[in-house]
Amino acid sequence: MFDWVNLETVAVVLSIAYLLLAMKENSLCWYCAFFSTAIYVWIFGDVSLYMESALNIYYMVMAVYGWYQWQRGGQDHSGLQISRWSLSNHATAIVVILIATLISGYLLADNTNARLPYLDSFTTWASVLTTLMVARKIIENWLYWVVIDFVSIFLYLDRGLYQTAALFVLYIVLAVAGYIIWTKKYREQLSTKYPTDTSKSAI
Repeated sequence: MFDWVNLETVAVVLSIAYLLLAMKENSLCWYCAFFSTAIYVWIFGDVSLYMESALNIYYMVMAVYGWYQWQRGGQDHSGLQISRWSLSNHATAIVVILIATLISGYLLADNTNARLPYLDSFTTWASVLTTLMVARKIIENWLYWVVIDFVSIFLYLDRGLYQTAALFVLYIVLAVAGYIIWTKKYREQLSTKYPTDTSKSAI
């Protein structure tokens, strides 16, 4: 039977596997996501990070949705390709995150014993939206994760989840790498979809 520390170790390993597979657009990442988040539902609830615990229930649902989208999404049902959001989409997303953070942070601070309720709320709502971005293969998701992971490190150190805090330091590095890799793949998609016209090249 796993003790608390060993469960966290398993969750960390699965979380790293998820991210590495996601960087390669490998749909197996969603299996790792499902089981790692199932473990974190219990861990975060046990240390009074209630929004983080609820977030991981959402992650479990999104793992199923993400797997389906990567395998069967798109107009031809052959899987989604990487895409970008417009500036207006990002502006709307940020405003929604901030409003949701203020509301849930206030409710948690006033009605529960939650630690750092506003930071906890911010990472939760930002992660809700960013996980959807991953499932839809929106390239900027990696940049959102850099911010979320940085804030999350402080939360986990405060609650003594040192392995998870270390994991999120690694996440920041991998998120930057993920953005670079997906950007390269996105450009390759564009070059395939809109190849350079060489019909008029000089002979």
